[in-house]
Amino acid sequence: MRYEAEGGDPANAGLQHARVFLEPVKEKHPWITYADLWTLAGVVAIEEMGGPSIPWKGGRTDYVDDSKLPPRGRLPDGTKGSDHLRWIFYRMGFNDQEIVALSGAHNLGRCHSDRSGFEGAWVNNPTRFSNQYFRLMLSLQWKKKTLKNGVEQFVNYDEDSETELMMLPTDLALTQDPSFRKWVELYARDKDRFFEDFTKVFAKLVELGIERDEEGRITNADNESGGYHSAPKKKETPGSPAKTTDDKHGPSEGAPLKNENEQFKARL
Repeated sequence: MRYEAEGGDPANAGLQHARVFLEPVKEKHPWITYADLWTLAGVVAIEEMGGPSIPWKGGRTDYVDDSKLPPRGRLPDGTKGSDHLRWIFYRMGFNDQEIVALSGAHNLGRCHSDRSGFEGAWVNNPTRFSNQYFRLMLSLQWKKKTLKNGVEQFVNYDEDSETELMMLPTDLALTQDPSFRKWVELYARDKDRFFEDFTKVFAKLVELGIERDEEGRITNADNESGGYHSAPKKKETPGSPAKTTDDKHGPSEGAPLKNENEQFKARL
């Protein structure tokens, strides 16, 4: 994510804001790798918003360059259906139950048309981790809506509260596929089971590609040759990512993002 080849992937649009939020932590604790900081931030955020406590181990190294990054086009596309979800997640070793459980992360946050292209929140309280995403998916009527940018999503408008919620095509695909739907129905009626399964699959997600010995120490080749390598703090100066990448700092996220985040926090 430190490099444009991954961080600039359209499927990751908007995540640069989250990365900038974490820069003060990186600055205060420069010894930690970005790989550990970002995965740790994920599990802490989920727990702080009422979700389960997810096991986490450190030791991830940061790549020294972008030569080992995967090609683009291997991340989820919210406009697709169930076959696409399986094509994406089966390759990473996840089964149908785990795919549905991971989708439950949509209980948090919202979409922005200037980032992902979609617009709106999935649930009424997007800063509280729960199983509402699954309950609303089954209990509300969802109508197709074309946004001004041409992107299609599904919405439900509550006239009493004047609130519009949204679902992605990949979300509703979970209700239309029999193998996926049974897990949606289970998680909609059993919050504890959802929390239990989400804990396992999220822990699995942040350990993908990691090899550890019996004592939990990472044994991947990168660590054997370079140890626990922490990349330097990203530069604050603005500019085009394609023109501000260097071996020392990686791509710049820019001061404008920091300013946007401060304005957003002021509205909360």
